[in-house]
Amino acid sequence: MASKKTFQTLKDIPHLKGVKVLLRLDLNVPIQKGRVVDDFRIRQSLPTINFLQKAGAKVLIVGHLESKENTSLKVVADYMQKYVPVRFLENYRNVLAEFESLPEGGCLMLENLRVWEGEKANDTTFAKELASLADIYVNDAFSVSHREHASIVGVPKYIPGYAGLLFEKEVENLSQAFVPEHPFLFILGGAKLETKMPLVEKFLERADFVFVGGALANNFFKAQGHEIGTSLFSDQDFHLEEIMKNKKLYLPEDVMVRTAGGRGIKQPMEVRVGENILDAGKKAVSALASLARKSKLVVWNGPLGDYENGFEKGTEDVAKALSDCGAKTIVGGGDTLAVIHKLCIENKFSFISTAGGAMLDFLVRETLPGIKALESRS
Repeated sequence: MASKKTFQTLKDIPHLKGVKVLLRLDLNVPIQKGRVVDDFRIRQSLPTINFLQKAGAKVLIVGHLESKENTSLKVVADYMQKYVPVRFLENYRNVLAEFESLPEGGCLMLENLRVWEGEKANDTTFAKELASLADIYVNDAFSVSHREHASIVGVPKYIPGYAGLLFEKEVENLSQAFVPEHPFLFILGGAKLETKMPLVEKFLERADFVFVGGALANNFFKAQGHEIGTSLFSDQDFHLEEIMKNKKLYLPEDVMVRTAGGRGIKQPMEVRVGENILDAGKKAVSALASLARKSKLVVWNGPLGDYENGFEKGTEDVAKALSDCGAKTIVGGGDTLAVIHKLCIENKFSFISTAGGAMLDFLVRETLPGIKALESRS
C-alpha cells in the first residue's frame, strides 16, 4: 500500500551532480490576462527544484497547462524567473543540445506537454522520447498522478523513477486518513455523488463523523422525501436509505436557498418547488465547527456551496472554523483552496494538498497510477 512508501524518493538517489533529471511538476496554474494569478502549486514544488539545484543536477521541468486563455507554458516559465532561473524550450527535440551548455544546477522548462498528442494518449513512442532526454525521472506532480499519461506512467518504464519531496509529503499526509487518530471528522463537499459515493461509504467505516455538504447533500435530502426544487443533484439511484441510518452521517441542518424573492435560510424540509439550494446555513456551519473541536483529525475536500457564483459564505465560515479548531487539519480541492487563499489562512492548516481529483482517488484506492509506476521500478 502506498502509505507504507513502497517507492523510492529523491533522497534515495546516491548522487546527482551532473545528472540529467526529467522533473514532472503540476504547472496547471490559473492564468488571467496573461499572468499567473495563483502560484500555490509552483511554490509547493520549489523545495524539490532547490534540492536538485543544490545537488548539481541538470533539470528539465515538464508539465501541462489547461488554461482557456493560454496554452503555452512560456507564461509560467516567465513567472518562475522570480524563484528559479529557467530557460524555456518549445520543442523537446532541442533538449539534449541545450543540456550540453546548461551548467550544473541549471533548469530548462519544456513547452506544455499537451501540445503533443502522445502525452494524454500515453503513447509508448512519446514516453520513450521523453525518457531519452534524461538519466532519471522525478515525479513531483502528485495532483496529476491519477492520470495515465505518458509523463506520469510511461517515462518511468524506461529510466529510474523517484518521487519528489512534495509527492512524498502528499502521500504521507493523506495516508493519515487510512489509520487515523480518533475522533476523526471527514468532510466532503462539491457535486457529483457518483464519483464521491465510494468515499462516503469508505469513511463511514473509518471515521467517527462524516459530514456531507454542497450539492452532494441534495441527493440525501431528496432520498429523505424533501422537495429540492431546482437544486443540483445526481440522477442515479444510490440506495441512500441504508446509508442514512448510519449515525456517523451528518447533513446540513439548514441551507441557503435562492427563492423567487431573493435568498434566505431554510431547513431542508422547508424548501419549495422552484427554489434552489446553494449553500450551507449558519446552523450547519456551527454543527460542523462543533464536530471539528471534538476531533483529533479533520480531512476536508470540496466546497459547501456554489462558491463560484457568489454562495461562498458557508465554505468560508467552515474554513475559518477549521483553521483554529485544535485538530490536525488536512484539506484539498480547487475551490476549497481558493477559499483558504482568499482568507489568507494557508499557514493555519496542518497540510494543504495541491490535489483535487487525485486526492479523492488516493483516499478511495490508497494508491494512484503515478504511484504504481514508481513502485514498479523500486
